[in-house]
Amino acid sequence: MSLTKAERTVILSMWDKISAQADAIGTEALERLFASYPQTKTYFPHLDLRPGSAHLRVHGAKVVAALGDAVKSIDNIAGALAKLSELHAYILRVDPVNFKLLSHCLLVTVASHFPADFTADAHTAWDKFLCIVSCVLTEKYR
Repeated sequence: MSLTKAERTVILSMWDKISAQADAIGTEALERLFASYPQTKTYFPHLDLRPGSAHLRVHGAKVVAALGDAVKSIDNIAGALAKLSELHAYILRVDPVNFKLLSHCLLVTVASHFPADFTADAHTAWDKFLCIVSCVLTEKYR
């Protein structure tokens, strides 16, 4: 699966707005993840997972920063996220389904923060982009 030129344009055009709110978007996406899929909390026993906690803000910023790495290397997402894929597969041993769950939470969060920008075409582009990111992050599991 690959992004069309139009889809790349949508992702790149929205990224500046998203990155400007990285902490808020990352935190909110994780809060959605943990509220909707509480089983995902098992990977974070060392963090305070209460809504708005400093730990959530820091980890949320890391999530969005990794997404930014994928955006910056939109033509080589696999290369941009290779080390992150290895970390999650071999060291953290995260169940790969969690990447899809987080992608959905990110999609909902971005849509709620930018309703005017989140047209049907933007929804399609971001859904496809996040699907690619999820697939790349599960690459080391295969």
